[in-house]
Amino acid sequence: MATALRYAARSDVGLVRSSNQDSAYVGPHLLVVADGMGGHAGGDVASSIAVAELSRLEGESHGADALGHLEEAVRRASARLSERVREEPALAGMGTTVTALLRSGDRLALAHIGDSRAYVLRDGELAQVTHDHTFVQHLVDEGRITAEEAEHHPQRSVLLRVLGDIDSSQELDTSVREARTGDRWLLCSDGLSGMVGHATLREALAGVPDVGECADLLVQLALRGGGSDNVTVVVADVVDVATAPPDHTAVVGAAAAEHARPTGDATSPAARGAALGRPAPAGADGPGGAAGATGAAAGGRRRGPWPRLLAGAVVLAVLVAGVLAAWRWSQDQYFVGADADGRVAVFRGLPQDVGPLRLSSVVEEAGLDLGDLRPVSRGAVSEGITVDDLAAARRVVATLLGQACPAPSPEPEPSPEPTPSPTTATTAGPTTSAPTAAPTTGATASPTPSATAADDDAGAEDVPAGCAALDGEG
Repeated sequence: MATALRYAARSDVGLVRSSNQDSAYVGPHLLVVADGMGGHAGGDVASSIAVAELSRLEGESHGADALGHLEEAVRRASARLSERVREEPALAGMGTTVTALLRSGDRLALAHIGDSRAYVLRDGELAQVTHDHTFVQHLVDEGRITAEEAEHHPQRSVLLRVLGDIDSSQELDTSVREARTGDRWLLCSDGLSGMVGHATLREALAGVPDVGECADLLVQLALRGGGSDNVTVVVADVVDVATAPPDHTAVVGAAAAEHARPTGDATSPAARGAALGRPAPAGADGPGGAAGATGAAAGGRRRGPWPRLLAGAVVLAVLVAGVLAAWRWSQDQYFVGADADGRVAVFRGLPQDVGPLRLSSVVEEAGLDLGDLRPVSRGAVSEGITVDDLAAARRVVATLLGQACPAPSPEPEPSPEPTPSPTTATTAGPTTSAPTAAPTTGATASPTPSATAADDDAGAEDVPAGCAALDGEG
């Protein structure tokens, strides 16, 4: 039985972030989601580079080598990221997650790094196929916390593996799976999985047959859940080409579309991708269609200004009430960030500002400078690490203090050698030879004992190897 894919992709900036650093690609043979990190200067660049490199795999010429081709494309993306940082040092610290499926015949090659996810809905049951490369998942795997506790852990955004110019492991998880007719695949950034529970995801995927409508619903569920991060979803059905028409058009989405070269063709993949996440125009019929005609027919009698003034006053009152409600809500939010002088602090409010309006204020200083942090943690703090409450913010600060780069210990100064006092001889009459005193054994001062390796390790905090990387956007 010949199989193919029917797919849809959607992306949204969310309700808190000021830019979309996710990227996506969907095509007849390839599905990719990448969640960039590294601040406004680099997160979108990192995810775009990864998607651009992987999108070259689109085509049917992979055969049994599909997994090897996918791994090689990810390695090229990693090398391209490092090359871009050398060209633009301001992008240092950028990185991206990658979750990609490459179809070859009736097989799907999967490559994964980071905390974006792949799920498969089969026979009504939803299974998470990928494993999160996060510090919190590491704690769950070791049995130190439960999966329920992990959902609200203040360090749930700390990554242990990520692709790019970041001090962490870049080891990929790879596998080959069956492309079974009737399966529905979901690839998503943590803006969806962090906002919507497993049961709700299963219900949405199983309950909405159309892939586009299902993708729309998933984005809306993430926004209703708080929308604290960029949200990117890819929904793909494995179909029998003999009974169901597959899709044949490739689409680039979100940040990758914004970084694509401009083109005059409105039907090109880049142009369509740039429209991902944009709201549809109000009124599909347009001013000259049915909606416009209905409005003209209803306007047979001239009306005075009072109805319009009253309507305007009502709209203004609603807007003012909405702004006040949003402001009160923002003042119940907390994040860990840096002030204008580069000092780490706990803030109340939102990490973003609206023009000259500042939406946050310092609650308490952390006693730590940005320069004391590891490079990736420094980038995450610069963007603002959002937390649930003040107590969670203090726990993040405590973690940052424990992970701060230690200042070099000063070399101990050697003890000075004792200087012998000169003996003054007084002459009184004939000089006689005084017997020479025998040297005293062991009269020299002992050197200060040096610290042992065990002393150096005493009190060191048990931090995972590679230094944890904080996903500030992602």
